Amino acid sequence: MTVLIDPPLWPGPRGLLWSHLVSDTSLEELHAFAVLLGVPPRAFDRDHYDVPETIHAQAVALGAEAVTSRELLSRLIASGLRRRRARR
Repeated sequence: MTVLIDPPLWPGPRGLLWSHLVSDTSLEELHAFAVLLGVPPRAFDRDHYDVPETIHAQAVALGAEAVTSRELLSRLIASGLRRRRARR
């Protein structure tokens, strides 16, 4: 199981900083971890969940590996699970 989370650096709703939660193994693993963490399905965006800074430590305590944003993206791309936004 390899679920990754980057630092909460991204400004978002409710004045919080947000992290990205991904799996470099499978989307099934990612969805199962999100359920365990209590993240709602609406937080899923193509290949990751956006999660607020308030649950970063809990994600790590449950087994997510804290990595830099650069490493998270690199490992997501290498896994073949990266889903880019469609061009308009």
